[in-house]
Amino acid sequence: MSILNLFRKKRNIVYFMSFDNNVDFIKKLAAKKPKNSRLLVYYRSNTEAAATDLAAYGIITRPFKDNVSFVLGKIPKVMSARLIFCDNYYAFLGGLVKTPKMKVVQLWHANGAIKKFGWEDPTTNDRTTSDKKRFESVYDKFDDYIVSSESMGQVFERSYHAKANQMKLLGYPRSDELFDDEAIQASRDRIFRSAPELKGKRVILYAPTYREDGNFKLPNGVSNALTSDPNSIVVIKLHPVVQDREDKVREVRNPRIRFYHQFSTNDLLTVTDTLVTDYSSVVFDFSLLKNAKSVIFFMYDLERYRQDPGIQNDFLDWLPDKPLLTVKELAAAIVADQPSDFQEFNKRWNTFNDGNASDRVIEHYLQNF
Repeated sequence: MSILNLFRKKRNIVYFMSFDNNVDFIKKLAAKKPKNSRLLVYYRSNTEAAATDLAAYGIITRPFKDNVSFVLGKIPKVMSARLIFCDNYYAFLGGLVKTPKMKVVQLWHANGAIKKFGWEDPTTNDRTTSDKKRFESVYDKFDDYIVSSESMGQVFERSYHAKANQMKLLGYPRSDELFDDEAIQASRDRIFRSAPELKGKRVILYAPTYREDGNFKLPNGVSNALTSDPNSIVVIKLHPVVQDREDKVREVRNPRIRFYHQFSTNDLLTVTDTLVTDYSSVVFDFSLLKNAKSVIFFMYDLERYRQDPGIQNDFLDWLPDKPLLTVKELAAAIVADQPSDFQEFNKRWNTFNDGNASDRVIEHYLQNF
């Protein structure tokens, strides 16, 4: 289908959205694009609310699914793009026939990486030859990778077999909101209006990542450990992939453990004093906020996670605090409430995140559009 549409004039911009954290960037892109071009956003179902917001702003949005309808109806429109932004791995790219006038840019959804992915994922070696060829065909379609640090660039070089000159040290547009004091205060006000019980309390956000086998559950005793500080309220925010398991987690009856569906993780980070997480990329965002006091890495299944999906080999060298493996250690860390030093961590991973990344990215890609 892409071959049949190679003739289409390349004048448009296409954005494939599987995460809702680049809405402001997309709006800026729409405002600055050339007048003779169109911006089309294809969104996955989990970002429908963000797509509705973009549509209200006047941006063309269409649902995205990996199916025949997309191939027949949407690939012709994709082939009119001169610039394609992706915020994740999109398998259809493996079959797309590009022309020299098309550029595909990976706008990854995280500032850094604790987990391994791509070719570094240990389970990739067990995949079939056809699977590996498909992966490679997708990775080969990316012309550029927007990154916020040399460290993240090196992760992509290893994970996608990319070249160093493909890494564009521009910073992540999604990080800009973490430097916007007015937006942060608005988020805090919104949360405190809906959840006044959080005011004056130490807010502990427990934000674990998902497990590939889908068997995530709270370890025994973890709810008591999380609430070890009597002046705290614990907010649990599960990864979207395992959101359907929240009902099971809610069976833990504790009045100081709360769930707030109406708020995004980024919103909750603005009122968080202590972040408890594991292998999630949320720490790379939290570390940029002025209210970030401490982070606790509760990695109770560390050895298992090393095997699948894998952890960056040098992660112990740069984590702000050492990982904790037991519920007893977690409880002690909650009570101790020791501040974390994010300075070196941010130098390594957030080097070019300064609140102006969106402007740099737009200028870089539209100056010769």
